[in-house]
Amino acid sequence: MKVYMKYLEDCGYMSIVESISDIENTFLSRREIKCNFTGLGGNLQKLEAVDIITKEFKLDGKLVIPVRLQCEVGKPGIKGMFYVYEDEGLAKKHVNPTVFARLEKAKTKLAEKQASEQPAQNEADVKETPQEKTE
Repeated sequence: MKVYMKYLEDCGYMSIVESISDIENTFLSRREIKCNFTGLGGNLQKLEAVDIITKEFKLDGKLVIPVRLQCEVGKPGIKGMFYVYEDEGLAKKHVNPTVFARLEKAKTKLAEKQASEQPAQNEADVKETPQEKTE
């Protein structure tokens, strides 16, 4: 059992990622990762969990699919299960299409949120810089 300590810059709190099992499923050509996120109950979203798992297990360039994030009652922990595929086409054959639709929906919401924050920051920067009056 490995314990990883990480600071999330976006969320502003610390979490511990504890690996429960890491199985290479050769029959389905995927890797199945089960882990605990301690201290993140109610705060962790699927895309954030995917980012954490990608960084922890060094899965750059691979497709990580969050299958299940389940909170524990009365505890600030979350149990997570993730599938890691090398090929996106194979993943689309094995995993329910609604999972991909939900992930795309979450990504578009995140992109829209970032896009709406971007002009607000630009307007704040413009207001802060003093404009010279030419007469």
